[in-house]
Amino acid sequence: MKQSKLFTKTKKEAPSDEVAKNAQLLIQAGYIYKNMAGAYSFLPLGLRVVNKIKDIIRQEMDAIDGQEMHMPALQDSALWEKSDRWDDDKVDVWFKSELKAGGEVGLAWTHEEVITEIMRQYVSSYKDLPFFPYQIQTKFRNEMRAKSGIMRTREFDMKDLYSFCATQEQHDSFYESCSEAYMRIFQRLGIGDATFKTFASGGAFTKFSHEFQTLAEAGEDIVFVNEDKGVAVNEEVLNDVDLTELGVTKEELTKRKSIEVGNIFSLGTKFSEALGLTFKDENGDNQPVIMGSYGIGPARAMGTVVDLLADEKGIVWPESIAPYKAHLVGLNGDDAEIKDWTDGVYTALQARGVEVLYDDRDARPGNKFADSDLLGMPYRIVASKKMKEGGTFEVVERKTCEVSYMTEEELYSKFTSN
Repeated sequence: MKQSKLFTKTKKEAPSDEVAKNAQLLIQAGYIYKNMAGAYSFLPLGLRVVNKIKDIIRQEMDAIDGQEMHMPALQDSALWEKSDRWDDDKVDVWFKSELKAGGEVGLAWTHEEVITEIMRQYVSSYKDLPFFPYQIQTKFRNEMRAKSGIMRTREFDMKDLYSFCATQEQHDSFYESCSEAYMRIFQRLGIGDATFKTFASGGAFTKFSHEFQTLAEAGEDIVFVNEDKGVAVNEEVLNDVDLTELGVTKEELTKRKSIEVGNIFSLGTKFSEALGLTFKDENGDNQPVIMGSYGIGPARAMGTVVDLLADEKGIVWPESIAPYKAHLVGLNGDDAEIKDWTDGVYTALQARGVEVLYDDRDARPGNKFADSDLLGMPYRIVASKKMKEGGTFEVVERKTCEVSYMTEEELYSKFTSN
């Protein structure tokens, strides 16, 4: 991509109506656009990032036998009445609307009821279980106050996976597999070292559920963590009995701000019983299916990466989700010979499969470097008359600010071998 062709532009100042660092930087850098409170557009650069996050999530869900599907956002009220979650007094985040043909529909804020109803058509025997459908789909939640930039919005994409098992052993095995997959996802996103599987209340179905909390000063959640032991607990389970079971004491825990980047829940048979999802066991008796729910928000993960890794100059993307691996910054654009040479470098990098953003604009070097820092690509390659005469390129690693000088051959070797 040539930067001169991008319709988005960077801004000199962060938007004054945003408090969250992730929204300030992403809007300033042209990754997202705020349409209204709680609703953002993902512009070309931002869409590349969030799609890479979704691809990582897909790869890890597929690796534990997840099967991707897609369910509608429009919801039939009758279905949700069966589980007693249609009433606004029970669930206060519904967006609801009247159909012109008559009747009321809602916009889905989650999909337990829908997937359970679907699976009634495909489950009859214990031999049909277990299986693990998932989707990455738009959710709508009528939050009283949207906040924290792209991390708490009224419209957002979510990966929600649902497990359907015949036995508790099957469920527990998959639950642990999904937990491990989540930690691999967060490692690949560059936030794994700061993310902890956090014990929370399991409600009526199990002793604990689990949140995945990333320690960050920008967080709106509070957890109590022992980083050495890798244990984190939600305040609701901060009691002596639970802490003893987890092998820690209150004195060993530190209170920290955090961002919830994922969660996993055991659902027991609540939804299968409410909607009549049963199977025949080995004795021919009807049994309710045991279910679980597992969620990650790709945009929330994107915002967390920005909040956690950005520095005073701008965004710092991990290579795994950066919109482009390299930012080729061409200087001396008024020199036709140098411009042609830099164009050739850009073409050569593309031909080698390198994802590269090429700053071919007619702008001052200082402005180009400031934009490059703000945009946050993992590497900046500087091409100029001075570099050409010296036979090297200046390569700057965004994360460490480490500067190295490479010949053209060394440059192509580096960016095509990793």
